[in-house]
Amino acid sequence: MKTSDLQNLTIAIVGGGYGGASAAAALSALGANVTVYEQASGMHEVGAGIGLRPSSMNRFREWGIFDNIAAVSSPSDYFEILTATGGPIMKDDWPEDGEEKHTYLIHRGDFIEALVGALPQGMVKLGHKLEKIEDNGSNATLTFTNGEVVTADLVVGADGIKSVVRKQLFSDNQPVFSGEHAYRSVISIDDAHGMINDDNLRMYIGHGTKVYLLPLRHRNQVSFDITALIPDSTWSPDVTKEDILKTVEGFDERIVDIARGLNMDTVNLRAVYDIDPVDNWHSDCVALLGDAAHSMLHHQGQGANSAILDAGGLADALKTADTVAEALAQYQADRKPVTDELQRISRSGWTEDEVNSVFPGQKPENQNPAEQQAADHDTADLDSSTK
Repeated sequence: MKTSDLQNLTIAIVGGGYGGASAAAALSALGANVTVYEQASGMHEVGAGIGLRPSSMNRFREWGIFDNIAAVSSPSDYFEILTATGGPIMKDDWPEDGEEKHTYLIHRGDFIEALVGALPQGMVKLGHKLEKIEDNGSNATLTFTNGEVVTADLVVGADGIKSVVRKQLFSDNQPVFSGEHAYRSVISIDDAHGMINDDNLRMYIGHGTKVYLLPLRHRNQVSFDITALIPDSTWSPDVTKEDILKTVEGFDERIVDIARGLNMDTVNLRAVYDIDPVDNWHSDCVALLGDAAHSMLHHQGQGANSAILDAGGLADALKTADTVAEALAQYQADRKPVTDELQRISRSGWTEDEVNSVFPGQKPENQNPAEQQAADHDTADLDSSTK
């Protein structure tokens, strides 16, 4: 689209998380009139750490916010996968993107603060929970529960796994339980029993359990994450310290000691869900982005990165297409094959034996058992192809 057309474009982004804030950065850089509508009364992220891949960091360079992100993150050279007791399985560099070779490890809260803090003041409107969206053909109208009504030339639905935009316009796909729980906490490096001595991600694999140690050395902390096969599908399960300790039986004693020392008040406990692939992400004036379009399991660390690359892909399409409608069709054509494959790979997290041991005689629908090592190699190749 012409620069003048982009500057006259009114864009409403529903959701102020990773995807929405990234889209705001990318689309406002085009000169468009962008507003983000976030249902929460304040911007904050609970949970733990994530890794921002080289391709994501290059997008931040493009949008002029690389320094904001780098200031609150630690560059990592490689990742390692080990047995429960620390035996080597694989060790590999992060897939490069141009000259960028590092994945930047960052706390979720620091990430969202850096993203939102880089946006122009007033661009994010809090306390706006979407009630209804109407697609008018050439534009769309949003009605919020606070009574405000907004019409925009382009609406970006970045409202997460329970997306109202997706449900009302595109698909009623419901969250699918993966058969897993994730237990996450951020602890001091001093409480990591000597397991953190550099800035590289390590994953320890035991039977039915994976433990992730993600250093946040700029904070003098480490993100300690346990993912375990558990049949309870309660969205926010009631879990005790003893339950957590059972998941790490047989692991390196230092990992057991970390789990034993957790303050349960600081542990984020949740069942793990994704959605089945959505057939269509867009109309002529509305598009889905991030988890709203393709929520995926966290095994490959691709959720936030995919949302960032979606934002970049959408901005690219708007720059090169003649109309918004053409841009949205191009955006889906470029991004959907990649994210469909990432969803598939992310569901390939457990062996048949592991699944059967927890779900005798049956297994969750979205489990496609495969060896984790092969899945990780597949993802590295795919990440390289999306630069």
